[in-house]
Amino acid sequence: MIEVCRLDELPPGEVSVVKTAHGRIAVFNADGELYAVDDRCTHQEAYLSDGWLEGCLVECPLHASNFDLRTGRPTGPPATAPVRVYAVEVRDGLVHVSAEPTASGSGT
Repeated sequence: MIEVCRLDELPPGEVSVVKTAHGRIAVFNADGELYAVDDRCTHQEAYLSDGWLEGCLVECPLHASNFDLRTGRPTGPPATAPVRVYAVEVRDGLVHVSAEPTASGSGT
């Protein structure tokens, strides 16, 4: 697990980004629930962390594809491929994210 930030530094509606060997991972606080996904839209080069968060959806800032943070799946075009999702844990007030993806749009 990779340390991301303190939980109190990631209030609802905010995002924190951590760089790993696999690339950037964005950790979102969606109404008190933490979700982590690849920070790169699968349609084109754009950081999802620069997008807009609404509930469990993040909208890509480039072409407005939405991704479900729970599954990584896009909700419609232009993106058709899912982003990878990662496990998130809070331990002793610190947010941690798995270094390896747990799913790629599989809904698990």
